[in-house]
Amino acid sequence: MLNLFSRFAAEKKAAPHAASPFIALSMIGAPRWSGRDFTSAAREGVIANAVAYRCVRMIAEAAASVPWLLYEGTSEIAAHPLLSLLARPNPHEEGTALFERWYGFLQCAGDSYLEAVSASGSLRELYVLRPDRVVLVADARGWPIAYDYTIEGRTLRLARDATGFLPVLHAKLFHPLDDHYGLSPLAPAGTALDVHNGGAAWTKALLDNAARPSGALVYKGPDGAVLSDEQFSRLKRELDESYTGSANAGRPMVLEGGLDWRSMSYSPAELDFANSRAVAAREIALAFGVPPMLLGIPGDNTYANYREANLVFWRQTVLPLVARTARALTGWLAPRFGENLRLSYDVDAVEALALEREAVWNRLADASFLTLNEKRAAAGYSPVSGGDVF
Repeated sequence: MLNLFSRFAAEKKAAPHAASPFIALSMIGAPRWSGRDFTSAAREGVIANAVAYRCVRMIAEAAASVPWLLYEGTSEIAAHPLLSLLARPNPHEEGTALFERWYGFLQCAGDSYLEAVSASGSLRELYVLRPDRVVLVADARGWPIAYDYTIEGRTLRLARDATGFLPVLHAKLFHPLDDHYGLSPLAPAGTALDVHNGGAAWTKALLDNAARPSGALVYKGPDGAVLSDEQFSRLKRELDESYTGSANAGRPMVLEGGLDWRSMSYSPAELDFANSRAVAAREIALAFGVPPMLLGIPGDNTYANYREANLVFWRQTVLPLVARTARALTGWLAPRFGENLRLSYDVDAVEALALEREAVWNRLADASFLTLNEKRAAAGYSPVSGGDVF
């Protein structure tokens, strides 16, 4: 069928730019998707997309704002070298900035790497490594034994030291088809990102062309007459220079003899990209675990719903991320500073959970069948001397 129409079109078009009737057959081509490697995903998915960029920033900033707590057994430690290291991991940045990059890379790449630098036998500094510069080195059984960090053509191997300590902490999101690397939310959201970016590009193109599709110039010369190559090129150049762009919107067109302008347009349904972009934005937010109304996406944006959405965001997205980081840091760093140490996080410092926390305290205060220490344990606090009384 396609070959038949192609031959028919070729036979009817007698000469270049001919004015004689012809059939133009336009087939919908295959969709073009952006790359899925880290660099392409970061450029097209985060840098060029406001929804994904806001999702990454919201998650990273919220998770990095949660303070760390340190316990020895069941007792909380207020001051400790490990807490000092997490508060000021290196001379160039403080703890919140470092972990904001840590969580941000985890969302962008699905992997995040933290390097520990030791001096004189003690751990002194922490640095976040860019995921696209790190390659995992596995042994014959597939277990990671080192990490290669490459920058400007130079490769540094970060391997275990004499004590067996691996100076790189590798966090990764679940990937069903990869043993060593994680899956970024940008990957499953890739189609929605392309739709969202494509809708923005289409809208910009419409604005640049007076917010309507272009038309066609039809040459009505004598039978058999056609425009020469020089005339066609000059006409095309004058149209580009004088009648395209938002500055020339609405400018009247002066046509020479034999030329007639026929406007072509799409239906409002074909031009309605607002709805498709909103759907794509919701899919992007879903991939990151951010409620759409927190991003200003149209929906049931009442105060009650916003408050509940913010609570869901913290409970289902931010705090699980902080909890798994605390467990990873405990297993990686705590043995270097002492025995029986455990890192945790301060939920009471999260302002978004204040109302929920107040409700828990009120229920515990009214629970006359619990001892003081039982109430403290339910609220997440350690027991006190003499607290085993009602």
